[in-house]
Amino acid sequence: MNAASAPESTGVSADLYAVLEERGLIAQCTDEKIVDRLAAPVTCYCGFDPTADSLHIGNFVPIMLLAHAQRCGHRPLVLVGGATGLVGDPSGKSEARNMLDVETVRRNAEAITRQLGRVLRFDDSSNGAVMVNNLDWIAPLSWLEVLREVGGRVSVNRMLSMESVKQRMDGDGISYLEFSYMLLQAYDFAHLFKSYGCTLQLSGQDQWGNIVMGIELGRKLHGADLAGLTAPLITKADGGKFGKTESGTVWLDAARTPVFDFFQFWRNVDDRDVGRFLRQFTFLPIAEIEPLESAGGAGINEAKVRLAYEITKLVHGEEQAEKAKQAAAGAFASGGGGVDVTGDGVPSAALPADELAAGVGVIELMKRAGFAASNGEARRLIQGGGVRIGDTKVADLAAAVTPDDAADGFV
Repeated sequence: MNAASAPESTGVSADLYAVLEERGLIAQCTDEKIVDRLAAPVTCYCGFDPTADSLHIGNFVPIMLLAHAQRCGHRPLVLVGGATGLVGDPSGKSEARNMLDVETVRRNAEAITRQLGRVLRFDDSSNGAVMVNNLDWIAPLSWLEVLREVGGRVSVNRMLSMESVKQRMDGDGISYLEFSYMLLQAYDFAHLFKSYGCTLQLSGQDQWGNIVMGIELGRKLHGADLAGLTAPLITKADGGKFGKTESGTVWLDAARTPVFDFFQFWRNVDDRDVGRFLRQFTFLPIAEIEPLESAGGAGINEAKVRLAYEITKLVHGEEQAEKAKQAAAGAFASGGGGVDVTGDGVPSAALPADELAAGVGVIELMKRAGFAASNGEARRLIQGGGVRIGDTKVADLAAAVTPDDAADGFV
């Protein structure tokens, strides 16, 4: 899927709140009359701090919020935090972030902008997405202007009551730099209202306190009637942290997480998560999702392949998604499916017939094929349930691969 697939609209084409609710993408809302508010086109925004040169799948829910808003006829603003990225959001963090220099933040912001262009449509239509950078309006402000414009309208007692601040105060403390982050984000909302008529902020649930502060500042500065809506923080059914693997974070940039690995992350999700992730991370109609999320037996594997394909298509394009799907089918399905899996599509290694006949340990084979960098990583992948031979999950760390496990020359 590419950016052009988002429909152009001059009015509200669907009830955004109902769409998000049906897909499990609503956690909290500041406005009890949000449905009435969304009956006419609104301008909404979500912010992304450029702390790396790629977003990761933990950022994908806020991206989907903006994409659904655009598809329903609303105008999304994508805020890249060129200024706030230099400070660092303390929300959900147990310690201070590493400080980044201005040039690094600029490069990261440009990379993130390119990634978002796959999911959102940036054009001059009434609901075309607009990219903004808060460095443009925060950098020109003097320290005295910030104090006069923002400082006098924000309660320190209110700031200290924020959960993100309280957690840090109970630990090693929080720097004044990070403490100021919420002032800058609140000012963003007020500025976007004044400059773009933005009245709705969309974000993850961890940003609730920052959203509320922005609503209050917008009212005090401009008499604005603002609202916020958050999506739940995504968790995995097995209790593991979403978006993390034994190899690290799952990134949207193929240079950081290869397309095949990205595809396989979704292909290997817990059976219990498939339906929920289809709703939250794809644009498939609910009528198509319902049979997939209720599938059992072999059907659940088909549902996982569909999940992996749809998300990979959304992030990396249809051609790359098809290549990853075919590579995975060739590598893991019985018989190899006639697919050449010795190329760049999937990690692989040639194994002499006599060595296979003697039996090769799964851990050793994983290292040689490039699926794990060390014995420890291979063991963790097996213990986490992420290793299969064909359709059989490997549970024994001492398991060996033999000719009985191979079909048409492939394991």
